[in-house]
Amino acid sequence: MTTPIDRRSVLAAGLAASAAAALGRRSDAAPAATSASTRPPLDGPVAIASGNGLKTVELAVERMRAGTDPADAIVEGVGLVEADPNDMSVGYGGLPNADGVVQLDSSVMHGPTHRAGAVACIEGIMHPAQVALAVLKQTDHVMLVGEGATRFARELGFPVQDLLTDRARQAWLRWRASLNPNDDYLDPDQQIHSDGEKEIPYTTGTIHCSAVDASGRLAGCTTTSGLSYKIPGRVGDSPIVGAGMYTDGQIGSAGATGRGEAVIQVCGAFSAVREMENGATPTEACLSVLKRIADRTTRPHLLDENGRPNFDVVMYAVRKDGAYGSASMFGNREFAVCDARGARLERTAGLFER
Repeated sequence: MTTPIDRRSVLAAGLAASAAAALGRRSDAAPAATSASTRPPLDGPVAIASGNGLKTVELAVERMRAGTDPADAIVEGVGLVEADPNDMSVGYGGLPNADGVVQLDSSVMHGPTHRAGAVACIEGIMHPAQVALAVLKQTDHVMLVGEGATRFARELGFPVQDLLTDRARQAWLRWRASLNPNDDYLDPDQQIHSDGEKEIPYTTGTIHCSAVDASGRLAGCTTTSGLSYKIPGRVGDSPIVGAGMYTDGQIGSAGATGRGEAVIQVCGAFSAVREMENGATPTEACLSVLKRIADRTTRPHLLDENGRPNFDVVMYAVRKDGAYGSASMFGNREFAVCDARGARLERTAGLFER
């Protein structure tokens, strides 16, 4: 008689095999990220970021080479993306919540002092990472939220402005019009003056940046406009120290992009740093966190036909000695890195094969 095999057993076996295969590939093929993970100690600053952060890491390393503290350097770096109206996952131009309001989240952590600052659901401030850094530097708090965060920013002189670009507004209007076929809003293709655009963009994207300078000083930052069309007030992993970002000045720094709820539920960035403390390379640490997420994803609407998560999470990690790595749930994603060899995009390791 054939012994029944439950989905979780198959999933667990697949996870173990996929993780082992991914680690083996990165060791045997020795691509750039893995060779960096095993290289000698620092030969200069290193910055790692999500795939939309190529200019971010380049600027951060440039600033660190000039003597800028790594926290200031990476906040300046992510500011390039926060101000980019064409990136709909961060800052100005980010997609709004269900009410059409852009609410931003960010966190920063400074390795040498082990201090952190964060803001959540802040409105009208283009550079939430700068406000989070101000919370770190100028207050005895870690997180400010909502109206209080906005008031704090205004008191410091941050300009308040409408962050909803016309492109993001039109996307939100198409999203709202498509919610219910029986409401009084015409679908985009039914509207007389429709702009012809039918796609409704959606993102769980973010920008994370972690860095270490030539002296081994670490810092991390994550900043985002959050889940597209989210319930107003929703907070993801990005401003949560230990979830979307965590830095330990004695070990390393890590962060995440993708489905924030999944990252929060495993304390993703903190877990990655702890894995490095226990001897894992940065890439191995990232894969370990992804495996933990996959193991604990059981709700049917979050699983594909093979019992694997149907969403993506990308983890990033840099160690105090300059080793770095990144991994995504299904691989074939890009992340940005800058070191002595310059700024470039590299491929993430993958927990699963597509």
